[in-house]
Amino acid sequence: MPEKKPEWSTLPNAVHIDRVLASVRSTPSSWGAARDAARGAARDAARGAARGAAWDAIAALVAWDDCAWMIDAEPQMLRDLLTHNPSNHAARLLLPAAIVFKGASNAGKEA
Repeated sequence: MPEKKPEWSTLPNAVHIDRVLASVRSTPSSWGAARDAARGAARDAARGAARGAAWDAIAALVAWDDCAWMIDAEPQMLRDLLTHNPSNHAARLLLPAAIVFKGASNAGKEA
């Protein structure tokens, strides 16, 4: 019997969605730290527990096909983007993911 693919496997950002899910499984505490660090700039995205931040990142990747670059962006770049364009929902939702993927050195910075 062939392996069942996830429902999102045909989306343009499927590889990034899988990456977020794998990261949540392997380093859940990083997502909690990212949530705390991004609270100011990503108040809406940072709601809830660490998994909430990960699901927000997945939601952004599903909703906006052109936002995949943000997951690997320097967190400060997304903070700057939000300063100039506070209604950039993708940047707001992906800031915690950028913090997780760029490492703990970015975790303590306020927005």
